[in-house]
Amino acid sequence: GWTLKRKLMSKIATLIAKKGLGVKTKDPMSGFFAFKKNILKGINFDAIGYKILLEILVKKSGIDVKEIPYTFENRSFGSSKLDRSTITDYFKSAWKLYKFGKSKEKEERRSSVRFLSKASRFYTVGLSGFGVNYLISLLFAGGISDLWYLHATMIGIIASITTNFLLNKTWTFDDRDFSKKRTLKQYGKFVTFSSLGALVQLGMVFYLVDEYQLSYPISLVLAVLSAAFGNYILNKKYTFKEKVWG
Repeated sequence: GWTLKRKLMSKIATLIAKKGLGVKTKDPMSGFFAFKKNILKGINFDAIGYKILLEILVKKSGIDVKEIPYTFENRSFGSSKLDRSTITDYFKSAWKLYKFGKSKEKEERRSSVRFLSKASRFYTVGLSGFGVNYLISLLFAGGISDLWYLHATMIGIIASITTNFLLNKTWTFDDRDFSKKRTLKQYGKFVTFSSLGALVQLGMVFYLVDEYQLSYPISLVLAVLSAAFGNYILNKKYTFKEKVWG
């Protein structure tokens, strides 16, 4: 019986916990949970607000969790603690837990884990870029203006490349140096490699379909995967100056 606003807030909070903090539990927002007391050993609780469960799940990422469904009913007494300050506290807490995860990641010595972790972030950013591209293109092709659809698409591409660059710089590769010269140089390389990836994708699709008579859907998948992988490697090594394997 929740309102749409309450449902949406819950979905967003859960999405932040899963995608931003790497929590695998279906409902990390629950306030009804039990645990063996030895689980708390070594945990330094410093999160803000009420989300103790979320802090345990992040700081003890290797524990086994069993989720048992229960019915969440409207309260009979008192009033909800969910106000603006609670929402603000949640975002502050999530940010602190994210930084904790980053510090743990730096301690990770396995090159394969570090490589795959950053690759997953890179491709998550790529998916978000698709959404930005789509929405911006539609917006300029009939929303806030009535541009020719190709011009609107070009604006959408530029917007998605820009947001992808900023997210990859700050999130994927944890580069917070925004000095003008450095940032513009990185942006130029990112645009170049992204454009190169698009050309590789087009060339592969044409070659596989025209030369090998492979079906278009299969060719497209192979081309996208190849271009995306190459894009990640090139940006990792040359744009953000990191070792390829690690």
